[in-house]
Amino acid sequence: MRHNRTTTASVTQSRGDGSGGAPSARLHADSVTLAYGDNVIASDLDFAVADHEVTAIIGPNGCGKSTLLRALGRLLRPGAGQVLLDGSPISAQPPREVATTIAVLPQSPQSPPGLTVADLVARGRHPHQRWYRQWSSTDHTAVSEALELTGMLPYAERALEQLSGGQRQRAWLSMALAQGTDLLLLDEPTTFLDLAHQMEVLDLVRELNNEHGRTVAMVLHDLNLAARYAHRLVAMRDGRVVDSGPPSDVLTPGLISEVFELESTVIADPVAHTPLVVPIGARDRTGAVAPPAAS
Repeated sequence: MRHNRTTTASVTQSRGDGSGGAPSARLHADSVTLAYGDNVIASDLDFAVADHEVTAIIGPNGCGKSTLLRALGRLLRPGAGQVLLDGSPISAQPPREVATTIAVLPQSPQSPPGLTVADLVARGRHPHQRWYRQWSSTDHTAVSEALELTGMLPYAERALEQLSGGQRQRAWLSMALAQGTDLLLLDEPTTFLDLAHQMEVLDLVRELNNEHGRTVAMVLHDLNLAARYAHRLVAMRDGRVVDSGPPSDVLTPGLISEVFELESTVIADPVAHTPLVVPIGARDRTGAVAPPAAS
């Protein structure tokens, strides 16, 4: 096992505080155990979402990335330990209040048949509704802006089942944006998207961070896109954090071999000047690199 350069509760320095110390984090997991029934995914796991930054969680399938994101978003209660939001256990806070602070876009979300894009995105405003204050001009503006940001305004009256997979994904992202929260938790936000639309969505994520100060934690499988768009990476394997920090520190051939069982070389992206992972071949159980398939 390699030694972490940083701990999960004290990852790389925040861009904006200028203090030189650990970044502030409104949302963090404190020694949590995460499980589905008797299936324990992670034990004694610490994790902090650095404020005002984009964090990408990377790792192989089944390592606990999505489970951790669910716990951070109050969709899964830890079996031990706790998730803290603004210093208080998130489980003790009213769900509606949490939903005005954190928006969660899960994997493969479901909707009732016949729901239009506009109706879906309007649901993002439900946490802001009260019995004494129903739909308002503020809600209307938030929905319109979310649809415009994601390029879904022309499809507002279209039923979700009439959309392509990529369009549906952008509609769900619109709903998360309409929620108007400071923190966004995105589980594979580029699912079903072709490369151009993947970059479109991730450009939007960085815009929300750079221009609106939103804190984003997202699960991504594409290491090169994660390196290009995230300020920090958190690499997981088997329910634990193996390393965390800036992409240039985390994405090394040694880590990629340990976490993904993949031999690779890492070069500089000539456009973004971020690490670019070039796979060589997967390791087999003996540690040997499998030869490339014959063409």
